[in-house]
Amino acid sequence: MSATLPKDMKIGIIKLFVSDLERSIRFYQETVGLRLGKTTSTSAELTIDGIKPFVILEEMPDAQITPRRSAAGLYHFAILLPTRKDLGLSLKNLIQSGIHIGQADHLVSEALYITDPDHNGIEIYCDRPRSTWRRDAEGNYIMAADPIDWEGLLHEAEGAVWSGLPVGTVMGHIHFHVKNLQKSHEFYCDILGFDVAADARMAMKALFISAGGYHHHIGLNVWAGEEAPLRPANGTGLDYYTLVFPDEQTRNEAVERLKLANVQVSMIDNILMVKDPSGIPLRLGYEQ
Repeated sequence: MSATLPKDMKIGIIKLFVSDLERSIRFYQETVGLRLGKTTSTSAELTIDGIKPFVILEEMPDAQITPRRSAAGLYHFAILLPTRKDLGLSLKNLIQSGIHIGQADHLVSEALYITDPDHNGIEIYCDRPRSTWRRDAEGNYIMAADPIDWEGLLHEAEGAVWSGLPVGTVMGHIHFHVKNLQKSHEFYCDILGFDVAADARMAMKALFISAGGYHHHIGLNVWAGEEAPLRPANGTGLDYYTLVFPDEQTRNEAVERLKLANVQVSMIDNILMVKDPSGIPLRLGYEQ
């Protein structure tokens, strides 16, 4: 039942449950650089351009903040910036905010890591040219977690003013704590059609998968423990994420593969929804 996804597959909108909507809006505007879109008393759309939703926040009554690495679900979502200069500007703003900043040179990309007030992980990164990405003898992309060129990034941003995330910013990838790597591989690769970009199951209990030769659209790990529970019903964290197919036909073909594998596909508010083997909800959309 193996298949290959279209090369222009994308990660789309994600929705997060938060404990304090006003605090989260302030954080995502001032620290991350998103712009506020439509709001209600309990929810907010955050955008790149002020129009199209990028991240949706919903305040959960009596919310319990989910401790990091305690549950299956979101490890981090990753915001891909257009240029290295943009990453330098984000770094400059993060330093000024006083937030703790993680960092890594992954060889294929340079990345900064932060967490929001509810422990939702966020990566802000910039890719290196694809022509520089290398694979090993087994076909895995060679990635690392080397120290980032901090001063070089800041030098890129000299003389420029940060004004939020620039147009051209996209959701680059998303990374999950899962219950079982083999079952996740069967679901995402054997059924949905993602390719293995880097198999690190033996070295670091992680798997990186993608479409179209990207270094990864989805990261999977068991760092929260094998068979980790889902977040509590009133826990902060990921509500759902979205896979965006290039057209309705390729989306429907993926839906048929899921149904043939006896995976339940539901229609909720005219959106097709499925849960992966860890119980993580994903919406199946397409470009319109």
